[in-house]
Amino acid sequence: MIVSANVQEKLSRLGIRKELDLILHLPIRYEDETHLFPISDALPGQVVQVEGVIIHNEVVMRPRRQLVCQIEDSSGILVMRFLNFYGSQIKTYAVGKRVRLLGEIRSGFFGAEMVHPKCRIIRKSESLAESMTPIYPTTAGLTQSILGKLIGQVLQDAQKTQALTETLPEKIIQKYRLAGLKESVMCLHNPPPDVSIEALQARTHPAWRRIKFDELLAQQLSMRLHYRQRRSHSAPVLVQKNKLAKLLLKQLAFELTAAQIKVSAEISRDLAAAHPMQRLLQGDVGSGKTIVAALAALQAIENGFQAALMAPTEILAEQHFQKLSAWFDPLGIQVVWLSGSQKKKQKQAALDDIALGTAQLAVGTHALFQDQVVFHQLGLAIIDEQHRFGVHQRLALRMKGSLSNTVPHQLMMSATPIPRTLSMSYFADLDVSIIDELPPGRAPIVTKLIADNRRDEIIARIQQACQQGKQVYWVCPLIEESETLQLQTAMETYESLSQIFPDLSVGLVHGRLATQEKTAVMASFKQGEIQLLVATTVIEVGVDVPNASLMVIENAERMGLSQLHQLRGRVGRGSEASICILLFQQPLSEIARKRLKIIFEHTDGFEIARQDLQLRGPGEFLGARQSGVPMLRFADLEQDGELLATAQATANEMLNDYPGLAQRHIERWLGDKTEYLRV
Repeated sequence: MIVSANVQEKLSRLGIRKELDLILHLPIRYEDETHLFPISDALPGQVVQVEGVIIHNEVVMRPRRQLVCQIEDSSGILVMRFLNFYGSQIKTYAVGKRVRLLGEIRSGFFGAEMVHPKCRIIRKSESLAESMTPIYPTTAGLTQSILGKLIGQVLQDAQKTQALTETLPEKIIQKYRLAGLKESVMCLHNPPPDVSIEALQARTHPAWRRIKFDELLAQQLSMRLHYRQRRSHSAPVLVQKNKLAKLLLKQLAFELTAAQIKVSAEISRDLAAAHPMQRLLQGDVGSGKTIVAALAALQAIENGFQAALMAPTEILAEQHFQKLSAWFDPLGIQVVWLSGSQKKKQKQAALDDIALGTAQLAVGTHALFQDQVVFHQLGLAIIDEQHRFGVHQRLALRMKGSLSNTVPHQLMMSATPIPRTLSMSYFADLDVSIIDELPPGRAPIVTKLIADNRRDEIIARIQQACQQGKQVYWVCPLIEESETLQLQTAMETYESLSQIFPDLSVGLVHGRLATQEKTAVMASFKQGEIQLLVATTVIEVGVDVPNASLMVIENAERMGLSQLHQLRGRVGRGSEASICILLFQQPLSEIARKRLKIIFEHTDGFEIARQDLQLRGPGEFLGARQSGVPMLRFADLEQDGELLATAQATANEMLNDYPGLAQRHIERWLGDKTEYLRV
């Protein structure tokens, strides 16, 4: 493929580096230029192709400058309107010229019209296209005609299309009634006139089904292959001794739920194996993941190894440190705290304890994976809110095991439930445990949507709650453009609420506070000394104050569903009925309206996550994990769940029975995009 450096650079932007990439650069939609419609038969809302002669051409100045032409065929007249046009187009579309237009019919002031249609001058009786016109994903400066021409050249070269030889065994093609790969690719680039344009556009045509299956299979093969490779490494064998676990459970004021017992058993089995555990522990807000992580840490400690727990924010890491210290101190287990904001002397003492092995559990932020941290014998790495850490950060902690030929076990935790199809697809390289029930005695949270102009009602509600001895969160809006602006908003809200409630003790917590100040404020709130806490979204995860039963989230329309659900989970942690007020500003965008409706109607994190996936797609949902993740180009997780299940079953069969074909299949569809899977 000989192209200029300029075109090559633009192709690279689309991920096209070799001829096979061009062959697999498939259309995003199609235009039907195989049929002509009489003007009088074209209905508003339809995209059609018509042909006629220009009978009128003028530039009108009101309501804005535009070029307006009238096109006539034997059945009627159509208006063609260009709101943006070049002077040359006035001459091109002169009266008497025959044109062919493709566009959407609209009802205009002067009857049927097309605005900015695809338009070209033609000769009378010029033949129509024989197949539908593919429209490809492209980039600035690379026209459809150049891209289409390059793809056409490669497809016409029989030698180059040999790259489409089958990588699926005939047995699998027959079993799932799949179309041939080469035939499918050719059909999608050059659909015959009799093919259903609806099936092509909706991607339900058998040719699309084959492409989507191959893509999903490549992803599953890659994930399972890396899963198997990881299982070939050695890890410390941490057998279940249960002595420390029994002592811990005895001192707790609550009993484990059936779901917590079940996932603890799954984790315990993994830790006792000679290969590294790679398990994701999912559980909705408040389902009790921390105690499960604590039991896993005890299993490592009881076998003479260290455990580390890493959290994304200082507030969350400190909460974990306080809770785990309270549980582990009576057992004679030393827990150390490590964070970036520690004073040099404190940090060095923690580093020494970790290196000597006197610290059996290290809790901290990303400071845990810095170069100067050396573990004596790390047996288990626990990562909370794993989606907030980048791939390399998670890998760095896992590589902290100083034993030359073993890898620590890894437990990742997430309170952002992952929808089933997403878990099957992008998390197929992990074992997944789900805590699917909340501890008993938790009161339900009532969610209310209140417009910003009804603040007086909210003020009255806060006053009433605090008079009854309850505590309240007021969460300030998320301002992505500027952390400084967000801080300013929090300060102003704090000043304003302090004046509105002179009799209440009002506190303020935000990301810029020094660690000691944050800790002091949170401790005061937890002990009931602060009645109303103004906070930024730093309190999104992990904060546990059972007496807080009212939360106001300002500008809730700016936040994502996962964040709203996490924030709401800070109340309803005691036995009292709790309320979360979502304060919004009008007018609402369509997407904000949908988000608020979902959070208002649902409290189940998995259902919220499923609907969030539909709204946002997997890219945003995956968070930091997507760094390097080969995103799906053709398959849709919501629509293609059945194909995904089929691909999952096929992946294991191919790795067992056809490893050579499996490798070729991965190389064809993913190329070099599988490096991130090492973590």
